[in-house]
Amino acid sequence: MLDERKANILRTVVEEYIRTAQPVGSGHVAEAPNISVSSATVRNDMAALEHDGYLVQPHTSAGRIPTEKGYRYFVDHAAAPARLANPDVTQIRRFFTQAHGELEEMLADTSRLLADLTNYASVVTGPVHEAATVRSLQLVGLSPRIALVVAVLSNGVVDKWTIEFDRDVTDAELADSTAVLAGVVVGRSYDQLDVSLLAAAPGDASGSDPARVALASLLHGGSETGEVYVGGASQVAAAFDAVTQVSEVLRVLEQQFVVVTLLRDVLDRGLNVAIGTETGIEPLAECAVVVAPYEVNGEPAGTIGVLGPTRMNYPQAIATVAVVSRRLSQTLTSG
Repeated sequence: MLDERKANILRTVVEEYIRTAQPVGSGHVAEAPNISVSSATVRNDMAALEHDGYLVQPHTSAGRIPTEKGYRYFVDHAAAPARLANPDVTQIRRFFTQAHGELEEMLADTSRLLADLTNYASVVTGPVHEAATVRSLQLVGLSPRIALVVAVLSNGVVDKWTIEFDRDVTDAELADSTAVLAGVVVGRSYDQLDVSLLAAAPGDASGSDPARVALASLLHGGSETGEVYVGGASQVAAAFDAVTQVSEVLRVLEQQFVVVTLLRDVLDRGLNVAIGTETGIEPLAECAVVVAPYEVNGEPAGTIGVLGPTRMNYPQAIATVAVVSRRLSQTLTSG
């Protein structure tokens, strides 16, 4: 733990560096309203903070900049949660008041909202199917031999895919098959489904009847990671100085499994912010991630987050992600 004076000095350096991206000198820190000591005292304390690994001097005679340890102390010891500016609150309220459509569309729109509010790349992961159960199921005929399977899950996901039969199927057969199939799959998760569930059900023993074809397709309907929606990828270029860093971040954002694993891992460690090497991904060593979960009907559904440089405006990013995740949960739960 730092004493109060050093903590205030560190906080001032972090806030100023976030604002200007320039090394911060002792003279500037001494002029801050929460610092009531001389420049010489500030200089000595900054040297001590550097010795303890909270600050670093990029080159001789320059001011100091925060290290990963300095940012972590700043995040963990923030005086109070930031409050969003009124325009941001209004934008979030208007967005969720007008939000409608399918889950996938809402999550994609939410990723763009987060990027607009923070000016960082944003990531929203869709619900995974492992804990969700089938709430309803419908077979809809598209042609005599092709039908659409529509499964509504307990986490709000609506799965749709087409199936093909080896013979013509009437609308009456589809209706009967829907009733039979719903009777055995509703209330079960995808990983609880098995072809044997229809063993005692009426139908074509060869397995070519609509219910059996649809059930076979359901066995492959689950998603292990959930969809990933990335917003503000174009803003990555503005957030990082080095072109190589921009390309590395964009490459990571293109890898869906890596992104999902990163967000889950941060939350599993009891964090809502991962800074630099805490992300566990080498190309993101100069990045920070702010993450929050969202729920549907009280069940964990997915995660939202923003990714930017370690020189991120943490108070604003944390507050924005928290408010958006809460409003998203409320909107998805209310249907």
